[in-house]
Order: sequence, then C-alpha cells, then structure tokens
Amino acid sequence: MNSLFDNLGFSPADILLPKDADMEKWAVVACDQFTSEPEYWEAVEKTVGGAPSTLRLILPEAHLNAPNVDEMIAGINANMKRYLDEGIFATYENALIYIERTQSDGKVRHGLIGKVDLDCYDFTPGSGALIRATEGTVLDRIPPRVRVRKDAPIELPHIMVLIDNPEKTVIEPLSEATDGMRLLYDFDLMLGGGHIRGWLLTDAQQAAVAAALKALEAPEVQEAKYGLKDAAPLLYAMGDGNHSLATAKRCFEDLKEKIGEAAYASPARYALVELVNNHDDALVFEPIHRVLFGVEPEAVLEALKAYYPGAYEGVGEGHVIRWCFGGREGTVTVPNPAVQLAVGTLQNFLDAYKKEHPFEIDYIHGDETVRRLASADKALGFFLPPMGKEQLFKTVMADGVLPRKTFSMGHAQDKRYYLEARKIR
Repeated sequence: MNSLFDNLGFSPADILLPKDADMEKWAVVACDQFTSEPEYWEAVEKTVGGAPSTLRLILPEAHLNAPNVDEMIAGINANMKRYLDEGIFATYENALIYIERTQSDGKVRHGLIGKVDLDCYDFTPGSGALIRATEGTVLDRIPPRVRVRKDAPIELPHIMVLIDNPEKTVIEPLSEATDGMRLLYDFDLMLGGGHIRGWLLTDAQQAAVAAALKALEAPEVQEAKYGLKDAAPLLYAMGDGNHSLATAKRCFEDLKEKIGEAAYASPARYALVELVNNHDDALVFEPIHRVLFGVEPEAVLEALKAYYPGAYEGVGEGHVIRWCFGGREGTVTVPNPAVQLAVGTLQNFLDAYKKEHPFEIDYIHGDETVRRLASADKALGFFLPPMGKEQLFKTVMADGVLPRKTFSMGHAQDKRYYLEARKIR
C-alpha cells in the first residue's frame, strides 16, 4: 500500500480491467437504474450477446426479489471465477485511474478510481467518520445485497464518493496532465451512456493527489470552510451507491466477527469507488419536489404554519417554501429554521402531519409536472429550491444526514457504468 495515503481513507488499488474485451459490450450501467424499464435490460442483453461483459457479473436490482435469485447469484459468482480462471483480466497494481466521462448532455465529469477504507466509513446518522452517508440508509435494503457480495471473488463498483473541493486542487489538475499518463481505455458506452476515457496515474501524480487530500483534511481548513469548531473532519460524502457501500461495510463487519483482527489484512476491508469533486461543473444537483394526494390543501398549509410558530405567508428571512394547488401558488416562510435546508424543514413537518392525517406523497422532478399534478382535487404541491453544492458537506456535519429525496444527481444513463473490478477474496 502506498504510505502517502495512510489515514486518508482513500488510496490506490489493485485494479482489474479486461485485456481484450469489446469495451462497449463490457461496460454496463449501474444495477439500480431502469428498474421499471425491463425493455432497457432486454436491450442490454441483446447488445452483449455472448461477449464477455459485466452484465454477467452483476444482478440488476429488478431481480433482487426474483424467486430464483439464489440461483442467479450463484451463476454470477461462477462467472466471476470463470473470468478470473480464463485470464480475462489484467491487473494494475497499486493504481489510481483518472477518468473523463462525457455525459448525455455533452458535459465532461472528472473522476478518480481507487479504493476506500471501510473502517473509515459509517452510515449511522450523526457519525464522525471520515466517510459518511449523505442520506438515511434503509437497513432492510442491505441483506439482499449482502447475499450478492458475501461469496463474490471480485467487486465492481457503481459507487460515487464526493469531495468538497471548490478550489479544484485534487482531481482537476490531472486533466492537463494526460499526455504523461498511459491511456487504458477510450470508448462509447452502450445505449446512450456517453463516452469514457481512463488513464493510469504516475507515481508523482499519485503523490500530488495524496498531498491535496491531506490539505483538505487539515483541521484549520475544515473549520474555516464549515464554521464548525472541533467538529470531526468530513473528507468524503456519498454521492451514489450508498447502499452498495453499506453492503460492503456489513460484509467487512461480518468478516471481523468471523476471523477477528485478521480481517484488517483482507482485501474485503476496502471497496472500489469513483472519487468526484462535488464542484465538478458537470455535476448538477436537481431538487426533488413533493406532491401530496388525498389532502385538504388549505388545512395542510395552516398546519404547516402552526407547526412552526412564527411562520407566515409570503417571502422573508428563513426557509421559503413555495406551494401550489388548484391553479393557485404562494409561499410560506419559516424564520430561524432549526435545520440547514428548506427540504428538511418541510419534510420534518410532513412526517409529523402524516401520523395523524394519512396521505399519499410522490417525489417529482420539474416544476410543470408539480403544477399539473397539484391541479387535481385534494392535491397539494411543494416546490423545493436546489441545494447549493457548498451546503452538502456542512449539512451532513450539522444535521447528520440529508432528508430523504433531497436532490437528484444526473440522469439514469449518466450514472456510473461497471468497468473496473477488484478482488475481494
């Protein structure tokens, strides 16, 4: 292990890449995408055919509760072993891979493939770990994923971990230095996934990354950035794939119970991820609005104002919550909010209101869709402001985790594709 990365929670990894595969058939989108669109996965199957592919190494989440899921998992593990035995992979030892991902909107996202130390990660709300969840982790979503990972010889990540680096000192300098790197892959991703290129970092570039991460972690830097004195440093926050990382954590904890301290020397202590700067220009945080069904809109708005004494109609200082129903629109301002984000203020009220007034809720992208749905009888829409990128880390440090469904990060076809792998057994 590269000692420059000691105690940083992120480090180079022994990364597996296919030697001679048709890369467009090899790389497949994250398993939790297009779960309600079986035609997408049918198109993936048709594209891949009999070629080597990560499709044979993952379980689309649409199949997690299939009656033959155990048989499917056994087949995936057998395929992993077969690919290893047949020499499908080349190993890049102690490697970091710089990637440029051209998204469907034409913007280029910059990332860094390496491994995170699961001993530095905790998804418990309010944790002081170096790596933390940004939203609440649904515990009952972990056991089905554990069944997929626990006997797997390799892992393939769709996990994206964020750093808060507005100065762009960690990843972005690599974009000007690719001439000195070895190009590992350069190809179009299937079914409208855009394009991806990946380069192998030199030793000197790895050292520069380590130094830049150490600078981000410095207590004086953290205090100046977040205004929270003596707070435990937060260097990495989850972007995508939190339940996958939580699954890796659970498997590591199970291994510690089984073999004790020896687990710390196991490759299962780590998980392969893509590190992305929260301030990457291609990364867009889109708000997720709320529409309530089966309610009396005016009664809900009165209850909102009563729940927060001092709240009033109109725009003022505090959290401004916009609403619409029946062609009408307005605002409620909650002064002196107790949480960082307006979505937290609204969601705390909705959770309390629902205990005595059952209703249905949908989480919506796009203002016009909210207006259309809220025009129906007994419907009420709430518009939420976009979360500023500078708010993410401070909110997690101050409030523990974000409210559920706070923001969306990119469209389905722009999510991570399975490409790199790593041995975990």
